[in-house]
Amino acid sequence: MRIDIKGSGFPITAALMDHTERRLRFALTRSSDRIERVAVMMGDSNGPRGGEDKFCRIQIHLRRAPHVLIEDIGAELYVVIDRAAERAGRNVAKRVDRQKEIVRDAKRKSLRSPPGDVSDVPND
Repeated sequence: MRIDIKGSGFPITAALMDHTERRLRFALTRSSDRIERVAVMMGDSNGPRGGEDKFCRIQIHLRRAPHVLIEDIGAELYVVIDRAAERAGRNVAKRVDRQKEIVRDAKRKSLRSPPGDVSDVPND
C-alpha cells in the first residue's frame, strides 16, 4: 500500500508525515491487500487567521472497487488526521466486505441449476 502525503499552504514536517502514515497504516491494516494507493491532502484553508479551518482529505484507491473519499476539518490538525483515518478504516472495511458479499452471491447464482431443470419444478 503506497501512501502519498501532500500539504496545501504549508510544509509537511517529518513528525506530521510520520503521524499520518502511522495512523493510516493502523486504520487500514485489515484491508491493506485490497488497497492500491492512498492519497492524503492536508492544509489550512484560512491561512494564519486561525479558526476551525485545518483539513485532511484522504482518497483511497481500491482494487476492483470504487474509491473511498474521506474529508474532515477542525482546529487541530493531528485530531483531524486521527478522525479522518479512523473513518477511512471503517469505510474501506465496509466497502471491501460489501464487495466480497457481491462476489459470493454471484458464485451462488452461478452454482444453481439452470432454468427449466427438473429440480426447479414444484412438487404438487
